[in-house]
Order: sequence, then structure tokens, then C-alpha cells
Amino acid sequence: MSTKHQELAGFIWSVADLLRGDYKQSEYGRVILPLTVLRRLDCVLAPTKDAVLERHRQLKASGVQNVDPVLRRVAGLSFYNTSEMSFRRLLGDQDHVALNLRAYIGGFSPGAVDVLEKYGFDTQIGRLAEAGLLYQVVAKFADIDLHPDVVSNHQMGYVFEELVRRFSEISNETAGEHFTPREVIKLMVNLLLAPDEEELITPGIVRKVYDPACGTGGMLSEAQEHIEAHNAHATVEVYGQELNGETYAICRSDMMLKGGDPTKITFGNSFSQDGHDGERFDYMLANPPFGVEWKKVENYVKAEHARGHAGRFGAGLPRINDGSLLFLQHMIAKMKRPEDGGSRLAIVFNGSPLFTGAAGSGESEIRRWILENDLLEGIVALPDQLFYNTGISTYFWILTNRKDASRRRKVVLLDGRDHWTKMRKSLGDKRKMLTDDHITELTRAYVDALTIADDPEHPQHAKVKVFATTDFGYQRITVERPLRLRFEVTDETVALLAEARAVLKYADREALLVGARSLIGTSSATRAEFAMRLNGLGKLPAAVEKAVWEAFSVSDPEGEVQTDRKGRPLPDTDLRDNENVPLDEDIHDYLKREVLPYVPDAWIDESKTKIGFEIPFTRHFYVYEPPRQLADIDTDMRVLEKEIQRLLGEVAK
Repeated sequence: MSTKHQELAGFIWSVADLLRGDYKQSEYGRVILPLTVLRRLDCVLAPTKDAVLERHRQLKASGVQNVDPVLRRVAGLSFYNTSEMSFRRLLGDQDHVALNLRAYIGGFSPGAVDVLEKYGFDTQIGRLAEAGLLYQVVAKFADIDLHPDVVSNHQMGYVFEELVRRFSEISNETAGEHFTPREVIKLMVNLLLAPDEEELITPGIVRKVYDPACGTGGMLSEAQEHIEAHNAHATVEVYGQELNGETYAICRSDMMLKGGDPTKITFGNSFSQDGHDGERFDYMLANPPFGVEWKKVENYVKAEHARGHAGRFGAGLPRINDGSLLFLQHMIAKMKRPEDGGSRLAIVFNGSPLFTGAAGSGESEIRRWILENDLLEGIVALPDQLFYNTGISTYFWILTNRKDASRRRKVVLLDGRDHWTKMRKSLGDKRKMLTDDHITELTRAYVDALTIADDPEHPQHAKVKVFATTDFGYQRITVERPLRLRFEVTDETVALLAEARAVLKYADREALLVGARSLIGTSSATRAEFAMRLNGLGKLPAAVEKAVWEAFSVSDPEGEVQTDRKGRPLPDTDLRDNENVPLDEDIHDYLKREVLPYVPDAWIDESKTKIGFEIPFTRHFYVYEPPRQLADIDTDMRVLEKEIQRLLGEVAK
């Protein structure tokens, strides 16, 4: 953020000095954010204000009912205001500021009124008036010129983000839920759009961009500006949805001020209240909240999952405490069909979606569906400490259903974790940032990934790897070993029998235990031999007989192999093991090579074999660092010992 943006945000922030005492710090945003939006709207409408009022009077006199489209044209925007009031005029009647401010807000067109209502600002008007602060606060904002000629839309976006960040910090909220650092967005947009640079300069193109967790709209703005920078004659339609009322209001007002259609920014939960149901988009991008549970919308999500791929969540359901992969499926469902031009999307994830969930789990099945359908184009690892609200490592996933021929059935992994510079001043958990050079280098490396991967001399070769989609799949096999037992009766095994549930309920329990104690000291190597000894206990109910065998059976590596009625060996659950076998390898060849040389009696229970998919990103880029030589460690320790002795000697003096 430039100094100018910070100065402007700082000036608006100075209003907090007026609120101090009557408002808690955590409540400042309830006043400052909506007034910033209101003042921005006021400045934008100022040049056409008189023309709109005059035309409105004419329409009313003529009895015209539907004045909305006419007044929009007069204003030259998607909104207008029919109140005689403005910020300057509000100050002319100090005794009725609250009444006039409410009338002014009520004069906005419906879409703008909806934005302001989401702030719940009417409550704050009453509270400010009661505290005797309303006039002073309005006067403060009247002194700020927020006309687009003075403060561009791009700059205004930064101002909003700086204010939201500050308010989130002092109220211990999660600022990162609302917006993403602009340099991160720029890289994300570059990776999303770079393969289409030539296509984007086509005259008269129309592109639809969507963000299902749009926050203040930073991603949508950056994508729109990127496309329009390449083609001034392109039509870019932006769509978004946001759950937080305040950030929804900021995003929607930003779209209004840019002349876009604010109705394309919808309010609500994207899972349960899909604001763009049935729509499909050319480009999509999102930074959904990390590790947020979806229990509140569980019924909606499961009902749609039950519809299979007729719904959005047919690939699978992740665990309830992280809805990240639901957002991804939601976006995939809004891809255009390949025959209609297809789509590209980018999403920010933490490390969890890469590998969480064993074979057969919801997460694994979602990854499997994405890879088997060749939707994943690449994953880019970012530095840690890059976001405002978390210091953990993050990743861009880039997906498309229109890969070019050279990238089909391939996935690019790009390690960008070393591309960063330290910030002069931390912002929350954000201590690192990407420079323009970093963004250019990573974008070029991603676009040229296939060439770089084939060129060992390329300076970025170690940071780029290309895999087949099947390389991330594996077969989770269950390796069994036979159950080997010997049979003996001891004080301990009789005590074990006495506590068995079936025996505790057995009517002839005491007689059974007397008979069992008479066998103490006996043992057998085979089941058949021991069965003859147990004949003396008489005919027992099935559950009690089972308890007897369980109590007197002892696991023994040299014992008799136990079999079922068909003579097949029974597995020993204590010796059961699982192995992950590459998808393209025969599991029996794997068993012969990796298992049987060590446990020759093992076998695979093929009924338990499951297919799993995971993307172990860090493993593929791991570089072994040999431990230090012992001699070097000894030398360092001697130096430290001498230093400690010297310090102890000084203390003794």
C-alpha cells in the first residue's frame, strides 16, 4: 500500500478520536466503514446531482411510476439519490442532522440502500445523535474529497482494505477472511490469465469472472483491471458472493462506483444460498476461509451430495471441520462446458487439502475425481507469513477443463516458497511480501514449466516438477499374516474368562469356572488337542464357548496357524499392516518384492484394497541435508564449555 493510501486511511481513522469514550475500540468500524462508503457515494453522485433531482421532479409531475431506469441514465451510474440532501447540506441544519441523514440515505436507489442496510447504520445514527457526536462525525467526513478524480477506484480499494484490517486487529477478528494482500492477488490473477494472454486481446470479447467468497472484492477488481489493461474494449462482468454483511457492503458499493451491475454481488452463504445458481463463468478465483467447519449448512450440502453429480458436491464430502474442498467443488460446478469455451479457476488453500484424508475418505475421493477428470493444471507453493491472519504456508491450485494438448494428463508443481522479501513493518501475521520481480519470475516459470522441467541447466529447474495425474494415486493394500496360537489354562487366563461378558451372564458360571480351574497347568500346541481337554466343561452356549476359546488362546509366533471352515488361514489383527502401492504397479509384484522376503507367510486381503489420491508437495521438493560431522559438534561443545567456565569464574569473583 502506498503512503497516500495510508494517509487517507489514517485521516478517516482520526474520526476514532471523536468516538473514543462513547464507543469501544472494537465498535469503531460500525461508524467509520459505512460513513466512508456513504461519503464515497456522495462524491461520485455530486456532478449529476442537480440533473437527477430535476428529472425526478419532472417524472413525478408526469405521474411516471418506474423512474429507476431513467434516473440511472441521468446519473450515468447504476445508482442515484433523489434526496435534496448531500453531506454539505447536512451540515447546514445542525439541530436535525439525524433526521436529514436518514432522509438522505432513504433517497438512494434500492441497490444502494441495501448496501447501507447491511451495515446496520441506522442504529449508529441514533447512538451518535444521543452522544452529541453525529454532527462532528459527519463534518469530519464532509472534509474528505473521495471523488474518483481524486481517489481512484484502485486506491479506494486499498483504503477499504486498510480500514478493515485495522478494525479486525483491534477487535480480534480475522482480517484475512475479508481480503487478500494485493500482491498475492496479482500473482494469482497472472497465473489464472497468463495462458490466455493472446485470446484476451481479441476485440469485443466478453468475460465473466466469479468469486464465491469475495470479501471486499479485491480479487474481482484485480482480474477486471488485468483483462481491461490488455484490452480496453473488453467487457468484463464480475460476480461475487459474500457472507459477511460489512464486507459485502464494501464490495457491492465498489462495484456500483465502477459502473458495474451491483446486483451481481449477492449476500449469503454460497453453499446454502447460491446467489448465482445456474450461472457459468470464464474465470473464477477465491480465497475461502481456512479450516472453517460447515456444520451450519450440513443438511443443504448433504442433500445436494445425495444427488451425485447433478448437484455441486457429487465428488465427495470433506470432514465437517474444513469446507475448503466444498468451495472448490462449488466453483468446478460453475465451469463452462469445454465445448462452450471452458473455464479456468484459481483458489488459495493451506496444506490440508493436499493430503488430509486416507484412501476412500471424502477428501481423497474429491482429489481422485479432480485428477481422474484431468482438471488440475498446477499447484504453486507460496511463502509463509504472506497473509494478514495466518503465518502458515499456502498454495494456489489452478484448475481448468480446457488444457492444451501439451499439458493433458499432467500436473505442474511450482515451488515459490523462496520468492519473498521481508516487510519493513509487519501487518498482523504478514511479515513477507512478493515484489513485482517475484510475481514476474513465478508467472514465467509457471507458463514455461514444461520446458523448464526438461532443462536441467535452467536456473528454475529445481523449483519446477511435472507429474502425470496418475502419479498422485495409490492403492492402499491390507497385508495380513496368519493367526498363530497355542492354548493354555493358567490363573491369569481363568481370571480373564471369569470377566468375559458372556460368562458373567451365564447361569452356570460357577460350575464353568470350577471346571476351568481344574485344567490349570494344561496346555496344547493344537486346537484339536485342546478341544478334547475342553470336552470336560460340557455343552456350552455359543457365546460362552467363544469366550472360553478367546480366554485360553495365546498368540505365539511359533504356534499353530488357525483356519476357517474352508481351510483358509485366519488373519491376526494385531499383525495387520497397510501399505501404499503406486497406482501403476501390480500389488502382487509389490508384495513379492517388499514384503515376502521379510514375512513369507503374508498375503493381501484384496477385498480391503482402496484407491487413494494425495499430493505430497513438500516431499517432492525435499532436499536432504546431511547432519554435521561429530568432530565439528565436539569442537563447538568444547568452545561453549570454556565460555561457560569463564562466565562462572567471573560470577565467582
